[in-house]
Amino acid sequence: MTDSGFTFTLRSIAFDEDYRPADTTRITTNFANLARGESRRENLRNTLRMIDNRFNALAHWDNPDGDRYSVELAIVSVELNIHAKGESDAFPLIEMLSTTVVDKRTGERIEGIVGNNFSSYVRDYDFSVVLLEHLRNHPTAGAPEGFGDLHGNLFKAFLSSSAYKDSFKKPPVICLSVSSNKVYRRTGNEHPILGLEYENNAVSSTDAYFAKMGMKVRYFMPRDSVAPFAFYYIGDLLGDYTNIELISTISTMETFQKIYRPEIYNANSVAAEQYRPSLEHQDYSLTRVVYDREERGRLAVEQGRFAEERFIKPYRAVLERWSANASA
Repeated sequence: MTDSGFTFTLRSIAFDEDYRPADTTRITTNFANLARGESRRENLRNTLRMIDNRFNALAHWDNPDGDRYSVELAIVSVELNIHAKGESDAFPLIEMLSTTVVDKRTGERIEGIVGNNFSSYVRDYDFSVVLLEHLRNHPTAGAPEGFGDLHGNLFKAFLSSSAYKDSFKKPPVICLSVSSNKVYRRTGNEHPILGLEYENNAVSSTDAYFAKMGMKVRYFMPRDSVAPFAFYYIGDLLGDYTNIELISTISTMETFQKIYRPEIYNANSVAAEQYRPSLEHQDYSLTRVVYDREERGRLAVEQGRFAEERFIKPYRAVLERWSANASA
């Protein structure tokens, strides 16, 4: 990657009660949105408590009191360093979460999974600028040609870089909400940790986008969850990760989804064998975490425009040339 004029830099900061978003963090990011306003500390404390409680409920073996484990989260920020025209510039490319599980009985610290949440200014640009403008002009055309190619190539280059390989032993797993315009059906397969497997009736736009990042998807509803999650992964989701690693992702991302999509993930009824998620569902409970979803949607467009002005336009020729070579 260095001979293309790009390098990657990783930074990590703890996501705890004292967390405050960096200036380069997308405000729409799950963890950044919680750490704002008058309720920021209470939001963070309640979120972390929910994650620990869910982890202990799933890791129930040799855990009679349900308090053996604690999950520590770190925000991993990926900066793309651009070396062009004799100058250097840096752009905040990706933010993910990494988990560490603390066994309070033995004192052991167990490395979890990196990924979990996924935040990207370029993805905001693709979905909130490029796709919206394309559909405005071609309402029935679907995504434009080459949609997501640049983002996918940048992500794969990051995973191949020494910056990633020196920091993490395994590929990332990203856990997102299922699509509200797709139908999901149980397959009959059940995993001891991930739970009941579902499949959908068609590839969603998010599935196609992550495929360009080199990631496959499977859908599972863990024990005592009320809806399936989309798990994006590289390799073998069931074989490459330990139970503790998988539980760290489930407990973290189920907590965020209960806060951000309570109509789906904090519903008062469990997803049926044939399930269509809906944000219009009214039979759900709210958490004790304050969140402004309307603001989050509005800011996605603003952040897409930021990526356009700060990254895409100034380096369009360089990026298009590099991405074409990467895809060849």
